[in-house]
Amino acid sequence: MKSIFDQVSFDCSRNVTKSYSTSFSSAVQMLAPSIRQDIYNIYGFVRFADEIVDTFHDYNKEELFNLFELDLDNSLKNKISLNPILNSFQSTVCKYNIPKELIDAFMKSMKLDLSKSVYQTHEEYQEYIYGSADVVGLMCLKVFVNGDLSRYEELKQSAMRLGSAFQKVNFLRDLKADYEDLSRTYFPNTNLNELDEVSKQLIIEEIEADFAAGFEGIQKLPLEAKFGVYTAYVYYKKLLSKLKKTPSLEIKNTRIRVPDYEKVGLLAKCYLNYRLNII
Repeated sequence: MKSIFDQVSFDCSRNVTKSYSTSFSSAVQMLAPSIRQDIYNIYGFVRFADEIVDTFHDYNKEELFNLFELDLDNSLKNKISLNPILNSFQSTVCKYNIPKELIDAFMKSMKLDLSKSVYQTHEEYQEYIYGSADVVGLMCLKVFVNGDLSRYEELKQSAMRLGSAFQKVNFLRDLKADYEDLSRTYFPNTNLNELDEVSKQLIIEEIEADFAAGFEGIQKLPLEAKFGVYTAYVYYKKLLSKLKKTPSLEIKNTRIRVPDYEKVGLLAKCYLNYRLNII
């Protein structure tokens, strides 16, 4: 039965989320059950594409990515795929009428990671972030507003800014791995060998502006999504706070984390703020 295969596909997407990101998985748990699975479906798709370009070093990444892209196109056209991750993703795309141009922009940015390692201009940097992060926020927003086009348009810019903030925090946190393991430099006009406090502060100010714009949208989200997105926002804000306090030299040589005990405290704070209607 197709319904059994679909449920197996959904289980795969949920397991991918839980296996690759405990923090994001925890935030998804704070969403209403009615939309939780669709966010798992989006994350599973995004994660698999990212894994191809970031970690499959012993294989032909370009060939794997092209096959994945072909399977993706066929899944969207046929509304089924024997790849369970793509099968669950296409179901969410069809359910919420997620625009194909968002998916294409994401795949374009992922494909850049196969060949491009340095982003020298602000335009290149913004185009990459749009495809790798902003459009993912927009895909999720489609789910959050349940296809309400007017509400989607109202919250679109905030969702993009929040996606940008999350991605830039990841860039800053992963400087060492991106530079040493993947030879990538995303921040334009920044020599990571000479990253100083002034350069770091400029990056952080840019991220803080994105967070401020993103928070305005969180306040207007439907109740089904607000608590989960707010939880992710608070977690990433905490991570940014830690990066802000960490000397630039240390950021280049280690990966800053939020310990599990702090995550528990953040979750409790988020729930209190939510219940008190502070957000």
